[in-house]
Amino acid sequence: MSRNIYGILSHLNSLANPTNVEGMARFGINPHNTLGISVNTLRGIAREIGKDHDLAGELWASGIHEARILASLVDIPKQVTDEQMESWVKDLDSWDVCDQVCQNLFARTSFACQKALAWSGRSEEFVKRAGFVLMARLAVPSAKTADETLDGFLPIIAREASDERNYVKKAVNWALRQIGKRNRYLHAKTIAVAQQIERMDSKAARWVAREALKELTSSKTIARLRV
Repeated sequence: MSRNIYGILSHLNSLANPTNVEGMARFGINPHNTLGISVNTLRGIAREIGKDHDLAGELWASGIHEARILASLVDIPKQVTDEQMESWVKDLDSWDVCDQVCQNLFARTSFACQKALAWSGRSEEFVKRAGFVLMARLAVPSAKTADETLDGFLPIIAREASDERNYVKKAVNWALRQIGKRNRYLHAKTIAVAQQIERMDSKAARWVAREALKELTSSKTIARLRV
């Protein structure tokens, strides 16, 4: 596939599916500038295009929902700057783009831990979500993040667990669960933090703790950590 921005945007528009957009909206995905193209299709397009940092910037600047997810797939983590991350995170207006950009790109940069800490304390809903999505992504085994770093995220998770906004509290819960599943050491630390959160005078915090403890104390999780 050509790396010409106009050709790629034309191709994306040719794949537009208004019915899919309606379905996506029911799951809380922002329908504005959205074409209704699946992430699997976008991954296929990204493989055809290959990696291209400059093209990623053009795709992001288009403002098209799917083009921004595609940008996260074709960009080159080593070429991403602090300034770019701050610019892009301010543009986030839908939870799915937030999650895709964080997992596909931001978590693979040298700024990932720094941004997880900084963004988790910000007030903007999707910026804050991005901070916790980064924490969750950094906790997967392939990320090879040090236990000490992940342990350091736990007090922040406790601090922000009372945020009532749906897209924030779900990301807080995700980060808590993912850190707790990393290994036995972090599992024990996370259980203690979840129990602390559960005692907070906050409906959101109690939900975060309850959902995390349900998974972290399940027989499936316990069995996996024993291997």
